[in-house]
Amino acid sequence: MSGEQYGPYGTRDQDGWSHSYVVPPMPSAPPPGPADPWRAVGVGLLNLSGLGLGYALVRRPLLTLLCWVATGVLLFTVLPADPDGVSGTTLVVYGLFLVLTAVHGAMTGLRNRLVWPARSPLAIALGVLLLGVPVAASLLYESARDEATEQMLLDRLDTADDLVRKASGESFSTTQSEYRRALSAYDDLSTDHPGSRAAEKVPDRLKTFYTTVGAPYEEREYCDAIAPLEYLRTVPQTLSKKDVGSLATWPDDRLATSLYECASGSLESGSGDWTDHFRDLLDEFPDSEQAAKVEPDVRTAVDKAVKAVGGDDPCTAVQQLESLSLQVKGLPGEKAGVDKALADDAARADRSASTGVYTCGVAQYRDGEFADAVTSMNDFVKANKKHRNAPRAKKIAIAAEIAQEVPAAGKKLPTTRTGGSITVTVKNDSPDEIQVMYTGPVTGTFTLKGCGGCTSYDWSRTIDPAFKPCSGGKKYPQRTITLPVGTTYFLHKPKGGTSSSPASDTAKLQSGYIYTECAYVTTGLGINS
Repeated sequence: MSGEQYGPYGTRDQDGWSHSYVVPPMPSAPPPGPADPWRAVGVGLLNLSGLGLGYALVRRPLLTLLCWVATGVLLFTVLPADPDGVSGTTLVVYGLFLVLTAVHGAMTGLRNRLVWPARSPLAIALGVLLLGVPVAASLLYESARDEATEQMLLDRLDTADDLVRKASGESFSTTQSEYRRALSAYDDLSTDHPGSRAAEKVPDRLKTFYTTVGAPYEEREYCDAIAPLEYLRTVPQTLSKKDVGSLATWPDDRLATSLYECASGSLESGSGDWTDHFRDLLDEFPDSEQAAKVEPDVRTAVDKAVKAVGGDDPCTAVQQLESLSLQVKGLPGEKAGVDKALADDAARADRSASTGVYTCGVAQYRDGEFADAVTSMNDFVKANKKHRNAPRAKKIAIAAEIAQEVPAAGKKLPTTRTGGSITVTVKNDSPDEIQVMYTGPVTGTFTLKGCGGCTSYDWSRTIDPAFKPCSGGKKYPQRTITLPVGTTYFLHKPKGGTSSSPASDTAKLQSGYIYTECAYVTTGLGINS
């Protein structure tokens, strides 16, 4: 047949005739078949698994590979599981991708036969079954995410534990911030993640926390233990009662003991601020055994100070008694029922301090501290007018004032002796009222009024050997006293607002003589005898 092309294939029949046939080329894919909606559904469902199996069954290898790549990128992005989970953007993008592959796969499978299985219902069943893959993957991911969250919380717990360990053994004042951070972490775990493994370990961690913070108590460093134990008493205010449990009262007895031991030691040694600690003890734990020891300790301290007044350093003992009285008065003994006993201790300290001033003044006089002796003796007389030592205290004050001008006058402690056999007349030839003080075998003082017609003398006149004050025939204010034989020291001290200075004189009195003392004023040089 003309016009036809013959292929290489041919046959011969029995008659010898040769027959040739044309062999058409094989198609690259099966020809589209009739539309099959069920097949389309099956392909779409198979693509929803994210594995691209729908494309694989309709011979679309590149699209299958694209699905694998997309799913692989998703797995690379979300694994390992993070406590924060997958971002919303990632899920939306991947979800849209699956929907597109499902729709496109359905359109492709509508008229394309499947490689396998031959029947559409089986493909649909397989697609539905494979939908469990993303569901199962999602569940596994959530489980992995939960575990990641648990590990994150356990890491936070370990971080808080490290803070406590590092702070252990250090001064509480420098590590308090670390303790607070650790406690805050424990509280967050317990409050925000109550069902986590980390939260379940918080109560045990708190036991370690308490023993670590309160370690100075176990080491008998009672003063150092006060601040951390007071801090531990505030912990129940920030943590739940369930977590704290019996630890809420753990610091109480330890704090009471620390307050007592620290204050008691300071009271005994005479150093430190013991009153604040005793005050806190009596306020916070008035019914404790430790609070019952406060008043006996105070009483012992007062006894010790009273006894010390008669010792080598009476002035320090007096100061201690005065300080004790003020400090004891500030202690709140009402709650503990020791307010009356403490008041008695304070009153006894006051009395002993007041009378002890005399002993202190004597010691000051003997040590040559005459100005201090004057102050002490005057204070003693003012507070103890009827005390048996008041008369002598007045004498010592006079002698000490004279000794400030004439140190030799303070070599001996004056007595209460009065009178003598030697007559001494003291006249005032000055316009100022003067106080005459004398000490020696006898000590005393008196005052002379100012001379109405007298004036001061020019100092140049007083150096003239012929100068004789109290000899002008005037009626000078005067007073006559009797003194024993021996050396008597006089001091003429102007009274009132005058600017004149005191003047002194030393008289060696002998029997058979009559002595006269004259007080006068020299211009520019003060009072001289």
